[in-house]
Amino acid sequence: MLSSFFDVGTQVLVLFILIAVGALLTKVGLITEAGSRTMTDVVLYAVTPCVIINAFQREYRPELLGGLLTALLAAFLTLLASVLLAELLYRKKEIDRGVVLKFSVVFSNCGFMALPLQQAVLGEDGVFYGAAYVAMFNIFMWTYGLIAMSRRTEWKAALRAVCNPGIIGTVIGVVLFIFSVRLPAVLLSPVQMLAALNTPVPMLVIGYHLVHADLRRVLKDKDAYLAMALRLIVIPLAVMGVMLALRIDAVVTVATVIAVSSPVAAFTTMMATKYGRDTELSAGIVSASALFSLVTMPLVVGLTQYLVR
Repeated sequence: MLSSFFDVGTQVLVLFILIAVGALLTKVGLITEAGSRTMTDVVLYAVTPCVIINAFQREYRPELLGGLLTALLAAFLTLLASVLLAELLYRKKEIDRGVVLKFSVVFSNCGFMALPLQQAVLGEDGVFYGAAYVAMFNIFMWTYGLIAMSRRTEWKAALRAVCNPGIIGTVIGVVLFIFSVRLPAVLLSPVQMLAALNTPVPMLVIGYHLVHADLRRVLKDKDAYLAMALRLIVIPLAVMGVMLALRIDAVVTVATVIAVSSPVAAFTTMMATKYGRDTELSAGIVSASALFSLVTMPLVVGLTQYLVR
């Protein structure tokens, strides 16, 4: 188990060194708010789809498709259970604060933090199954998440948003995978080059948010501690236990646990800013959970790797 812990811990530490670089560049003024938003858009609209498409560039095998469907179902059930838990715990909280706490419980950083770690720990298979969680995350984010933040049933906007680059990339990747279509080198090379940005660029963005977060407020907030405990420990361990009990494929299990055990999604702050919710609380929880995950992710993921052997 110690070897699993140190292996995962090393990969998480690499990510945090990149986060520290982002924080340093922010401190000296090289990463600004506008620059952070631009990098976020680049990752969302170009890098993430390329990561997913590249992960699906492999020979079709029925067992891989079965694993992908299992990963999709696991992601759906995990997010649904998290929504029900968040609504139960925080339904009586003041709206601006309560919706941030709900988001913190439901939405993990399954794109920015999980995909790089899945690739480092599990290789392309990890990203292959991790893409399923990203796709389901986007569906929940732009339906439940949008309605919760806006307090309006913006179904047309939600349906348009579901057709985002992450899901489009997943659809393209799945079609290419099922029909065993290999992209020509002239197309695959730029896809792979853009995919390689998925580790450093998101970490720099997280470093920017870490500098601007009010961690002191979060560290005095019992509700925030509970939300982070659920996000980083309770929900991941529950998912791990269920998947182990059902004897789900080891790679699918580890990939899913990595996605679930990631810190609070950066989208929490973006959505809170857009709809005028408690932005300071959201930025604090996102940043504090990222720091705590330096310890919790190696423990949870390392334990999972040890138990699936």
